[in-house]
Amino acid sequence: MTIETLVVWIAIGGAAGLVADWLVPRIRLGLVEAIVVGILGAVLGGWLFGVLGVSVGSGIGGTILVAVIGAVILLMIARSVGRSPRRA
Repeated sequence: MTIETLVVWIAIGGAAGLVADWLVPRIRLGLVEAIVVGILGAVLGGWLFGVLGVSVGSGIGGTILVAVIGAVILLMIARSVGRSPRRA
């Protein structure tokens, strides 16, 4: 992996994480968390779209869209797991 590839991953992860953070209510991320969620979301989205046989096109736009969808899924899972029921 080259330094250019790493910079692109971080940039796409950051963009995807920030958009996903904006889309999912009740979760607020910092910049580093958004980058991590975006990168993990890109991996999840790429795997999920591959398993389902869905193609959103090539290029940076398709990559960011897949990463955002994966990051939104991750944040929704985190939000649902993070809730604890109130007990009296």
